[in-house]
Amino acid sequence: MTVTLPRRRSRPARGTAPTAHRADIEGLRAVAVLLVVLAHAGVPGLAGGFIGVDVFFVISGFLITGLLRREYATTGRVRLARFYARRAVRLLPLATLVIVVALAGAWYLAPPTRFAAYAGDAVAAATYTMNVRLDTTGTDYFGDPAPSPFQHFWSLAVEEQFYLLWPLLVARGRIAPLLMVAVTLGSFAWGMQGTSYFGTPGRAWELGAGALLALVVTRRRPWLGWAGLAAIGAAAVLYDETTPFPGTAALLPVLGALAVIAAGGNRLLATGPMGWLGRMSYGWYLWHWPLLLLAPPGPAARIVVAVAALGLAVVSHHLLENPVRHHRVWTVRPRRGLLLGLGLSASAAALAAFGMLHPPEIPARGVAPDAGRTIAAAQNPAAALERMLTAGVTATDLPRNLRPTFEKAATQRVAPQLDGCHVGLTGPFRPKSDCSYTAGGRVVVLFGDSHALQWYPAMESLARKNGWRLYSFTRSSCSPAQIALDERRAQARYLECDAWRTQVVARISRLRPDLLVVSSSVNYRQVLSGKPTAPDAVWQTGWVRTFTVLKRFAGNVRLIADTPFLTVAPADCLSTNPTAISRCAAPRADVLPEPRWREQLRAISVASGVPVIDPVPWLCTTRCPLVVGDTLIYRDSNHLTEAYARLVAPLLEVRLR
Repeated sequence: MTVTLPRRRSRPARGTAPTAHRADIEGLRAVAVLLVVLAHAGVPGLAGGFIGVDVFFVISGFLITGLLRREYATTGRVRLARFYARRAVRLLPLATLVIVVALAGAWYLAPPTRFAAYAGDAVAAATYTMNVRLDTTGTDYFGDPAPSPFQHFWSLAVEEQFYLLWPLLVARGRIAPLLMVAVTLGSFAWGMQGTSYFGTPGRAWELGAGALLALVVTRRRPWLGWAGLAAIGAAAVLYDETTPFPGTAALLPVLGALAVIAAGGNRLLATGPMGWLGRMSYGWYLWHWPLLLLAPPGPAARIVVAVAALGLAVVSHHLLENPVRHHRVWTVRPRRGLLLGLGLSASAAALAAFGMLHPPEIPARGVAPDAGRTIAAAQNPAAALERMLTAGVTATDLPRNLRPTFEKAATQRVAPQLDGCHVGLTGPFRPKSDCSYTAGGRVVVLFGDSHALQWYPAMESLARKNGWRLYSFTRSSCSPAQIALDERRAQARYLECDAWRTQVVARISRLRPDLLVVSSSVNYRQVLSGKPTAPDAVWQTGWVRTFTVLKRFAGNVRLIADTPFLTVAPADCLSTNPTAISRCAAPRADVLPEPRWREQLRAISVASGVPVIDPVPWLCTTRCPLVVGDTLIYRDSNHLTEAYARLVAPLLEVRLR
């Protein structure tokens, strides 16, 4: 498979990158991988080390484009089969080994409930589509509480997707530079929108920038290299998880990397130790991430693990990478290299797909009593629930009849989520219905954030029982209190929340409900807009205003106080400890964050004449179990399952009278 053009040049074209080995670029690789690894290890002051990936992109674009241009200038064509075979033989043997080892580690060490998802990630890693998978699942690079051991393969996926197209542009002769500039500028414009952290369209310009530098003849300017290193270091020190990225922030490390390469050499980067580390960079990058997921907390311990990952990189470099890529059986005939790469990718993907279909079994034993029937039959539901909570604190075995299952809990969607009456972080409030879910005389409204939505199943049960007309208006991470918030992911003012709150209050003013039930998370201190110096005052003022407005439009207003925030993922803990589930019952004080805000909200509510319903006694004694009878309480770390919300509906009904 080749791309041949009519004109053949006998000597390198003007502006082609020099053919000599650049020791300083090997050293720049070392800088890039050091920044990434140390940032992942949690070294203080280097939170922005993730920009090392951007430096890698620039280096790759420069070197690969220089190679392709030299080949075209010499032969008049770009032999695509040979190009892809070289990359397959260079990259895939070690990548496949890391995928298989990480998959085996996940089988034995990860919570069983996560293995199927991790196996799906392994398929994406083996097929160089990891960035697409992370993008479509809405993964937060900086805030995922349980990141995948294959997450770091996203950057390799970006590179390989880029190189599916780029060699074809390089081989377009005289118009090649124009096409390359157009693609790079188009990607740059896309990336400046900050639409996706992992997307190739918004990252390709970084590789393109390095590629365009390969077309330019540069003069040796040592000062430029030092300036570039300073820019890269500044980005690593000044950036952190709150920096909107990539966007315009990516310019600093990209321009810094370009400056280092354009300088034509750097004495520090060209030293032997830096060159050696640069040669180990690919293996270290692949090995460090899955090992760090097993590391204990604290930078010191994590640095030790990172050094161990470097040791693995050295071993795999000498025993696998070099022997394979330098062996004549793969280098003489490109077809063999392509078949090797295809075979390795297919084998890793097939193994991972088998794991998806056959994840580890969770040993559940015994049959627990039906908690719903127990509550329904009890003369005193509160006392019956308290007895079950006490038993749940000391329970040992995960019941076989657990409901809902872990999978169903994770995918739970209630009616307001399906018809747009619950709004996610993005998008306008454009419901498909009028947001009423039952027919009846008395009008009842549920209003708040996702911590209000978790009470929808209980409210819907009570509405059907009592003949209410139930409306539900909720939005993720948007408190009903009149407070200005930042959106956590975008790190910018959550204007959609303000607009939604105004719309819903206007709707409530028209409905004039007989009963208005409000609920909200208390976990908003870190996202108060403008970082106020007196956050308690902002919280109090916002709720006073809200209660004043709502009481004007509703016959009765009730506040359901906030539920716990668990310190573990329920499914992870229970599936990891299926014969000792009492280990997952955290002390009550540990799962009730923001105690002052909780108390302030209670006091404001009482002073405003709004009765407070505290659900914590329905969830905890001195400790807070995750299973009551046969019922799983939480679907994630801070939301109730639909089954448990319906279970406690009789207790809620008493408090709503």
